[in-house]
Amino acid sequence: MLIKRIFFVVLAFSLITQVKAQSSKHVVLISIDGLRPEFYLDPAWPAPHLKQLKQQGVYARQVVGVFPTITYPSHTSIVTGQPPGKHGIYYNVPFEAPKGRWYWEDSAIRAPTLWKAVKNAGLTSGAVMWPVTVGAPIDYNFPVRRADGDEKTDQLSVTRPYITPVQMLDQMAASGSGTVTADDFKYRNVDRTIGRMAAFIFKQYEPALLAIHFIQADHAQHEHGRDAPEVKEAVALIDSMIGQVITTIKEAGQASNTTIIVTGDHGFVDATQSFAPNVLLEKNGLISGENWKAKFYTAGGSAFLYTKKAGDAVTARQVEQLLRRLPESDQWFRIVTKKELKNISANPEVALALAMKKGVVASNAVKGPLIRNKTLGGAHGYYPDFDQISTGFIAAGYGVKKGSALARLRMLDIAPLICRLLGIPSIGGSSNALPDIFSNR
Repeated sequence: MLIKRIFFVVLAFSLITQVKAQSSKHVVLISIDGLRPEFYLDPAWPAPHLKQLKQQGVYARQVVGVFPTITYPSHTSIVTGQPPGKHGIYYNVPFEAPKGRWYWEDSAIRAPTLWKAVKNAGLTSGAVMWPVTVGAPIDYNFPVRRADGDEKTDQLSVTRPYITPVQMLDQMAASGSGTVTADDFKYRNVDRTIGRMAAFIFKQYEPALLAIHFIQADHAQHEHGRDAPEVKEAVALIDSMIGQVITTIKEAGQASNTTIIVTGDHGFVDATQSFAPNVLLEKNGLISGENWKAKFYTAGGSAFLYTKKAGDAVTARQVEQLLRRLPESDQWFRIVTKKELKNISANPEVALALAMKKGVVASNAVKGPLIRNKTLGGAHGYYPDFDQISTGFIAAGYGVKKGSALARLRMLDIAPLICRLLGIPSIGGSSNALPDIFSNR
C-alpha cells in the first residue's frame, strides 16, 4: 500500500511538472485600439509584422466584442474574460461622473483579473497604457491616468505618481533605452513611446505577462474615418513598434518560450448621422434643466436609459413608447430591452438601451434637432452584431499551432487562453469552450 501511495505521489508530481514545462514562460498581450481584421488580412494595409505573426500562428477573421464596443469595457473584458455586467466597467466614463473622473482605478473592477491571477501564481506582470490599471497588482506598470479627461494634456506628469516601480523611468534612462518626456506622449509620438517602454520592460524585467495598449489607430479613425491615409500611417507605426518588441524578445533569448497575442477592443464605422434621444425626453417633460426623471447616457453607437428613481418601470415604459412612435425610428436604432441586456450581461443599472444602426451615433444633446445629417468621422460603441464593429486576433509563438484560422472568436475567450498558456488557474468563462489553437508540445 505504501509503495502504491509513493507511486501515485511521484506520478502526480511528474504530471504537474510536465504541465508546468509545457506552459509558456512569457505571454505578450498586445492591444491595438481600433484593430480591424483587414489590417492583417488585406495586403493593402502596411502591417508586415502582423502578417508575419498571422502566418506563424493562429488568427481569427472576426472577434466578437462586448456591449458597448468601447475601449474601457472591452479592455477589461480582455483581462477578465467577463462581460461589463459582471466586471462593472460599463463605459469609459461613469454615468454623471465629475469632469476628469474616468474608470481609472483597478479597484473599480468587480471580477478577477489576469494581473491578480498572475500574482497569485507567484509570477510577475507588466503593462503599458492598459486602461483601468491605476493601483493594479502589476509589478511594472505605466497605467492610463489623464487630467480632466483631456487626452492632449501632459500625460507624463499626471501619470508619474501612479507608475510602479516608482523608479522605472529612471531605470529606463539609465539602461540606454532613452529618457521619456512630456513631448513623447503627444499623439504623433505616443505609440512610439509605448513601444519603447514595452521593449524596456520586457528586456529589463522579463515578466510572465506583459500587456501593451497602442492607441493612435483609434484616434486616427475617429478623426479621419476608417480608411484615411492617416489611419494607414498609424497602423504602420504600430506595426513597426510590434516589430521592435519582437526583436527585444529575440535578443533576450526568450523567443522559444514566448507567446505573442495581438487583439483589439472594437472595429470602426464611418458615421454620417447623429441621433439625440434626450431631445425627445426634454420635449416630453422628462428632462427639465438639471432635473430629470429619465436620461440617456450615450457611448458612440449606443445609448443607455437611466431613470432617476432606480427601477422606475412606469417611466421606462413611457420612454419606450415615445421611441416606438417616432417615424422611421427603425432606420436609426433598435431598442435593447432590459431582458436582453440581462441575457448578454450588459449594464444592469439601466432600463433599456439603444443599439444605433450602422453609421448613426447617439448624442447626449438635450436641445436642438433630434437627428443631424453630417459626416462625423469614425465611430464605435455599437452592438457587436455586424462585421465592421468586430476586432481581430492573432496568436503566435510557444504553444500555438501554426497556420490555423478561426472564423470567429469571442473577446471573452482571451483571458482563459492566456491562463492556459501560462499554466495558471483559469479566470473568466469555461476553459472547455476554448478554440483549438494549442500545439501538442
